[in-house]
Amino acid sequence: MTRTDDSQKNSVRVGSVSTSRSLLCRLKENDSKAWDSLVELYAPLVFYWCRRLNVPEQDIVDIFQDVFQSLAKNINQFHKDRPGDTFRGWMRTITRNKAYDHFRKTGRQPGAIGGTEAYKTLSQFPDVEWDDDQSDGNEIHDSLFLHSLELIREDFAKQTWEAFWQVVVEGKTPREVGEDLSMRPGTVRVAKSRVLHRLRQELGDVLD
Repeated sequence: MTRTDDSQKNSVRVGSVSTSRSLLCRLKENDSKAWDSLVELYAPLVFYWCRRLNVPEQDIVDIFQDVFQSLAKNINQFHKDRPGDTFRGWMRTITRNKAYDHFRKTGRQPGAIGGTEAYKTLSQFPDVEWDDDQSDGNEIHDSLFLHSLELIREDFAKQTWEAFWQVVVEGKTPREVGEDLSMRPGTVRVAKSRVLHRLRQELGDVLD
């Protein structure tokens, strides 16, 4: 085997036999690092959903805290038993409910920002507005994907990660990447598969 072949072999070794538990499993075990990872992943989406529901900026932080407190309390109740069950959809429902709670409270307070009119507006939103394909901006989805990648990046050798990144994120062909990194196209495809497999293994339950 040539030195280049050795390098290629080593480039995909890290993370290839990982037996790490999924993020959802660690959340249910109350792993503090797992909760930190979840907040990092979903904070942009929760803020985005709140803004779509016309929650005043000064109130979003309170709703954000309520959402994650509810998640911590009810995380063991989340199960993907039926087609269409998604963690993101579950979180979105919790966020919507907390926004409803907010508008109910402020609607009873004379002169409250948002108040009854904002609550009436929220009540008129049809459920279809919360469909995955319609409610989440592309930039938010991209951010969620990129944040999820950062959580597993350190588990891979530099060459493996660079090969994956150039193919999946930059859109280059395995041949182009292979020429750039002195790797065979087949090895580039293996690197891509290894990283995507790890992503699904560890974060798939919460990324949907």
